[in-house]
Amino acid sequence: MSQPISVHVWSDIACPWCYIGKRRFESAAAAFDGQVEVVYHSFELAPDTPVDFEGSEVDFLAGHKGMPREQVAQMLGQMTQLAATEGLAYDFDKVQHTKTLKAHELLHHAKTQGLQLEVAERLFSAYFEQGRHVGHEEDLVALAAEAGLDPEEARRVLAEGTYRADVQADIAAARQLGIQGVPFYVVGEKYGVSGAQSPEVFAEALRRAAAERDAGEPAGQAAR
Repeated sequence: MSQPISVHVWSDIACPWCYIGKRRFESAAAAFDGQVEVVYHSFELAPDTPVDFEGSEVDFLAGHKGMPREQVAQMLGQMTQLAATEGLAYDFDKVQHTKTLKAHELLHHAKTQGLQLEVAERLFSAYFEQGRHVGHEEDLVALAAEAGLDPEEARRVLAEGTYRADVQADIAAARQLGIQGVPFYVVGEKYGVSGAQSPEVFAEALRRAAAERDAGEPAGQAAR
């Protein structure tokens, strides 16, 4: 049996394009004639965000990007419509903007338990569709349990900061690779795909990686 194609994904839970990209990549992977092994890596788009940001998503983006509030509101409306085409029900009026460091720590823990993809899906949906908080430890413990993780173990690793260094290592690796925005995909240790591209773009990267693997050509060192 051929080895699965590795896919390393740098993303942030607070990134609307990352959730859309997740859906589009999943469409490509479902149609791909082979196995795919996906690993999520941490990236903080706004690391200075307080855990308890006081204000709406419009407030945050208007301040963070320096854009007029009307323009931000229009942009969020367009994003909501785009997400709907992927089956996602974004509700920016309910979003509780927060620092995502702890959410990334939980994703690293989930990886050790074989549930990283399930937890990533749960976090994205909680944040963008349900207006739940993903910055507080107790809220993350509840979401971890809903995704199948042991809640007490999740509480312990979050309280102790067990995976904080792993999060920082991911962020450092992103800098080393020149990643300045997310989502960013490294397919087959070689092919970089930036942004929430179409399923066809992801499918082509998977096909190229599979062809090189089957031909016995050495993969690059784009990700570890």
